[in-house]
Amino acid sequence: MGLLVDGVWHNKWYDTKSNQGKFKREEAPLRNWVTADGSAGPTGKSGFKAESNRYHLYVSLACPWAHRTLIFRKLKQLENHISISVVSPDMLDNGWSFDQAAMSSGDHLFNSEYMHQIYTRHDPNYTGRVTVPVLWDKKQQCIVSNESSEIIRMFNSAFNHLTGNTNDYYPAELSKQINQINDLVYHNINNGVYKAGFATTQVAYEQAYNNLFNALDEVEALLARQAYLVGDNLTEADWRLFTTLIRFDSVYFGHFKCNKKPLELYPNISNYIRALYQHPGIAETVNFNHIKRHYYFSHRQINPTQIVPAGPEIDYTREHDRTVVQGN
Repeated sequence: MGLLVDGVWHNKWYDTKSNQGKFKREEAPLRNWVTADGSAGPTGKSGFKAESNRYHLYVSLACPWAHRTLIFRKLKQLENHISISVVSPDMLDNGWSFDQAAMSSGDHLFNSEYMHQIYTRHDPNYTGRVTVPVLWDKKQQCIVSNESSEIIRMFNSAFNHLTGNTNDYYPAELSKQINQINDLVYHNINNGVYKAGFATTQVAYEQAYNNLFNALDEVEALLARQAYLVGDNLTEADWRLFTTLIRFDSVYFGHFKCNKKPLELYPNISNYIRALYQHPGIAETVNFNHIKRHYYFSHRQINPTQIVPAGPEIDYTREHDRTVVQGN
C-alpha cells in the first residue's frame, strides 16, 4: 500500500513506529457528494448531479471497503447507470494495478496501468494514500469521493429517480441506531482486524485482538435477540459488517492472527452471514479468489512466501435459520 507525495509514487508501508506499534488508518480526503439535484452534500462542493452513465466506480473485489459499494450498486440496481473497473488483487510495488493478466478488468476509462494514475489525473500534485473505492465523475474529469461509507449513502438515495428503487438502507428514523452500531463495528471489527493484522508490537496486537472478539461477542448476543443489527430492519449497518465477516475465516483468522475462533463457531453470526450472502445478488459480489490472493500474496511483510492457502472450505449457500426480512 503506497502513496503519492506531490504527485510522485512512493512504495511506502504504514508507519506504526510513531504509534507504539498501532496501525492507524488515515481518513479519506476526497469527500464530495453526488446528490439528486447536484446541490452540495454534507461535505465538499456542489455540482455532482445524479445522472445516468456520468459516474465510474473503481473497485477491488478483494477490498472490504470497496465491496460495500459493489453491494449497494447491486441492491439499488445501478449497474446500468454506473460503470465499473476492477483492479488486480495483486497490490505490489506500484500499488493497485490494472494488469489484465493478473485478474483486473483493466481501466475502462483511460487504459491506465496503475490506480495511482487515476489520482494524479484528478490532481497532478496529489498527496495521500492511493485507495479504493474511487467514484469518478466522467463529466468533470475528477474524483468525487474515495470514502466508501459516503459512496454507499449516495447510492442509497441519490439515484432513486433514475431507477425507481426506493428501498432505503439508511432511513431517517433509524439513523441514530445505525450510526451507533456502525461506530462499534467500524472501530473494533471492520478496522479492528487491520489493527490486529498490521500491529507491530505484542501490546498493540493484543489490544486490537481483545477489542475485536469482545465486539464479535456483542454482535453474537445481539443476533440472538433479533434478525439484523437494527431489529428486523436490514440496513447499511448489516452490509458494512458483512464485508468483514465474509472475509474473516478465509483471511483474517489466519493471516491477521484473529484466531480465537472462526466465525463458523458463532451460531448466530454464521447463520447471519449466510442470510446476507444468500440475499438476491449479493453472492455475485463476493470473489474468494481475489480476496485470498490479495491478502496472502500482496502483504509480503506478513506472508513473505506469498503462498495462498487452498482452504478453508465453507458452504455459504447452506440453509440458515435467520428471519427473512420483507421489502428490502
